[in-house]
Amino acid sequence: QLQLVESGGGLVQSGESLRLSCVEHGYLLDYYAIGWFRQAPGKEREGISCINTNDESTYYADSVKGRFTISRDDAKKTVYLQMNNLKAEDPAVYYCATDQQWFSAQESCTKTAHYDNKFWGQGTQVTVSS
Repeated sequence: QLQLVESGGGLVQSGESLRLSCVEHGYLLDYYAIGWFRQAPGKEREGISCINTNDESTYYADSVKGRFTISRDDAKKTVYLQMNNLKAEDPAVYYCATDQQWFSAQESCTKTAHYDNKFWGQGTQVTVSS
């Protein structure tokens, strides 16, 4: 049974940092992209950073570019999201998700019509106080 388990969320002050982790438990068929998504109350889920696992290309949403960094450690079957300089607009539940069909990093994050086809973790809450 495959599971994606996110951790690392919490409460921080504006300007501080967090590192989220997404650990793959169990067996997963090869996937082509993996990324981080977030959903704030009353808002649509958005893809903020994704990575194509074939060419290691990455995508960042404009809202996080320059502040967040996605990385992978295949040996640990873990994907990270380093979040620096957290802002008031960053609080949300953060999810990781994989694509079993080929997408570029940008497509993986931005093709919302395919979100239902992704494999999702359960999410981790990030809260930022000003």
